[in-house]
Amino acid sequence: MHERIHTGEKPFQCSQCEKTFPRSGDLKSHERIHTGEKPYHCSHCEKSFTQFGSLKMHKRIHSGEKPYHCSKCGIAFSRLNVLKMHERIHTGEKPYHCSQCGKSFRQLTGLKRHMQMHSGEKSNTCSHCGKSFLRLSTLKSHEHIHTYKEKLYQCSSCGKRFTQLEALIMHDRTHTGGDKTYHCSQCGKRFNWLRHLNKHERIHTQEEKTYHCSQCGKTFSQSEDLKSHEKIERLCSDLSF
Repeated sequence: MHERIHTGEKPFQCSQCEKTFPRSGDLKSHERIHTGEKPYHCSHCEKSFTQFGSLKMHKRIHSGEKPYHCSKCGIAFSRLNVLKMHERIHTGEKPYHCSQCGKSFRQLTGLKRHMQMHSGEKSNTCSHCGKSFLRLSTLKSHEHIHTYKEKLYQCSSCGKRFTQLEALIMHDRTHTGGDKTYHCSQCGKRFNWLRHLNKHERIHTQEEKTYHCSQCGKTFSQSEDLKSHEKIERLCSDLSF
């Protein structure tokens, strides 16, 4: 039996998918994939497994056992394959390569997610509205929109709820008033929002007046001001007839 390791002989064949194995025990274990038989049961949560090795790894969730340690940083893991993936952070190894652009990844899941960008495949679909997303994390964030109960972050001042912590933090500034994080380096004026600061800073530089009126050539620092001006221009033009 040991010699088969060297010869590569695999005399035991699966009748369902024709996959071959060097030992009869390996074949029997494989056949459970087709039959659905799960003879190994967890005594803690009653979850079942097709292989004893899978049960053994599962039990570490309950025991907290993490026998595999990283020699570089000491972090412990419950599974050897997870340790191997972690070690690539230290070695820089990226064995999974994109056939389209050559980009490399430490994990196969990272490559699969990247490949969706090339194919345009959006396999993560919202059950509420049918909108699809490339990433599962983006779908999860989107789904919060549909359910008020999932707005976990609540303002202590007015009770308004938000799906994201960042949104709550920005909202809080409307109550504090004095907490204006963004300040102008030219005049010292402070703002709650970065976009408001960016808009304000255009006042100090003539060259940043980038919005031009096609009728008279007058320039404006903000698109809203240009739109208002153009409305007046059109009105004056209409009245002249």
